[in-house]
Amino acid sequence: MEQFEPERLSAAQAAAMRRSLTGGRGALTRRSLLRASGAGALTLGGLASLSACGIPPARRDGATAASDDHSDTEKVINFSNWTEYMDISDDEKTHPTLEEFTKRTGIEVKYTEDINDNVEFFGKIRPQLASGQDTGRDLIVVTDWLAARIIRLGWAQKLDPSHLPHAFANLIPQYRSPDWDPGRAHSYPWTGINTVIAYNTKATGGKKVDSVTQMLDDPTLKGRVGFLTEMRDTVGMTLLDQGKDPATFTTPDYDAAIARLQKGVDTKQIRRFTGNDYTSDLDKGDLAACLAWAGDVIQLQAGNPDIQYAIPAVGYITSSDNLLVPARARHKANAEKLIDFYYEPPIAARLAAFISYVCPVAGVKDDLAKIDPALADNPLIIPDEEMTARAHAFRMLTSEEETEYEEKFAKLIGA
Repeated sequence: MEQFEPERLSAAQAAAMRRSLTGGRGALTRRSLLRASGAGALTLGGLASLSACGIPPARRDGATAASDDHSDTEKVINFSNWTEYMDISDDEKTHPTLEEFTKRTGIEVKYTEDINDNVEFFGKIRPQLASGQDTGRDLIVVTDWLAARIIRLGWAQKLDPSHLPHAFANLIPQYRSPDWDPGRAHSYPWTGINTVIAYNTKATGGKKVDSVTQMLDDPTLKGRVGFLTEMRDTVGMTLLDQGKDPATFTTPDYDAAIARLQKGVDTKQIRRFTGNDYTSDLDKGDLAACLAWAGDVIQLQAGNPDIQYAIPAVGYITSSDNLLVPARARHKANAEKLIDFYYEPPIAARLAAFISYVCPVAGVKDDLAKIDPALADNPLIIPDEEMTARAHAFRMLTSEEETEYEEKFAKLIGA
């Protein structure tokens, strides 16, 4: 089999991950809003695990990454997820949908909330994956960039479509074929993450803010505009504003977007580039408008009616957290049953009602309305046709591109 060295992280990539996981999307989620501890900080050990070489492992494709499946004789699934990313009972002792799955199938779910951030978690499982060993997990949830890396390294098993009838039928179109996993051969979304414009109507004097152009050019917003320290979100939204497709942009397109943002820095239109602290600034009105993550806007609106959001006419950036079956997992068929279970609309609605992120399952609106009509009508949870049509994914980058682009972005934001 082909031998290879795991990809090293450049200094720019490492710095970008630190920003993401200590103050960016990796830290700011419903999970961190509900728990003061939030996501774990990126440690030197975790970073070293991601970038270290060690003994070169044998690369596997999704088929050869499989092991003997013990699902028929071992009625169990070991499922690793993020904290506060599953419905829970009022007494916080059980997960009702998982209990229903076990009652229906007889498969026990050993559910562990042991993912605090992507890099830290990858550092835990990388040694086993690299040496062709079972990680002890049958199902994991990781963000798209890490899912892409795991799949590229041959460390995710190919899924059997015959075991996923609901998932295959009900996955909404915008998540069906990312460039890092065409046709969803190895993954299915757990939730979607959308980047939108949020604004405080008290701070804007009642004015709606609905484009990056307005954020960068409106003199009444000068010094009260925020962009994100996540490169893909900030540059992706700027590319869209400039008429470029984040799925196909070139390096000159990227440079033009950086230059446009640099002008906003030089003229002091942009107050600052923010991580998770944009929420408090927006809530207080120190930021009149900023780029924000949709799941967090829902949480902010619950406590402040002045917080509004807008979807630019040119579109918005979307990404996802994804279910994967790791290489050598012992219970692949059981895991596929659980994936398919969460693509049944009544079950998906119960999950969406709890976590308030984009639901990737079609046909959940009626079931969600029975739980909470306001959530069912919220396009940040169930995208309507107009919002779906405006969704754009940032394309997969080569290692060389990621290094170059992160260096330019770090210079822009002063990191």
